[in-house]
Amino acid sequence: MNRKQNKWLWLLVLLCMAAYVHFAEQPAKPEQAAAPQQTAVIEQPRANSAGHAGGAGNPTGDNGAELIARAFAEQRSDVQVTGSGKVHRTLPDDTQGSRHQRFIMKLANGQTVLVAHNIDLAPRIPRLQRGDTVGFSGEYEYNAQGGVIHWTHHDPAGRHADGWLEHNGQRYQ
Repeated sequence: MNRKQNKWLWLLVLLCMAAYVHFAEQPAKPEQAAAPQQTAVIEQPRANSAGHAGGAGNPTGDNGAELIARAFAEQRSDVQVTGSGKVHRTLPDDTQGSRHQRFIMKLANGQTVLVAHNIDLAPRIPRLQRGDTVGFSGEYEYNAQGGVIHWTHHDPAGRHADGWLEHNGQRYQ
């Protein structure tokens, strides 16, 4: 081989190694591996003794804001949370891979979080607007901007806790 061919061969080998390292270090997301052909559920929320729809063991959603604030301060992820907040801003859908309805939610403590609701597995919330109250149950993931709440839908594989969003008396999961 001449020097020019040898140089291109080494470049190709390095490129392949970089691609391998990049993809080998990224954990697979079980949410994306699930089949999107599952039946989605919309149901009426179940009110608890306090008359709120914050979910079992969390009647007002205040504990959800506290738990999220603690997880954010400790930079923790994979935390199951239930609570409520107000829509601060709606965002365009994420259409890369699994489709997600996205919005920024402001919690009672003033913290904002991104909500990423998988609309391949659950119905989208129609007519969602700034100022609307949304109840949630999902998984909190830390990031420097305040964090993300996802897994706000049922798990078709049955390996993860089912999540949901509630808006105007309807539950979307």
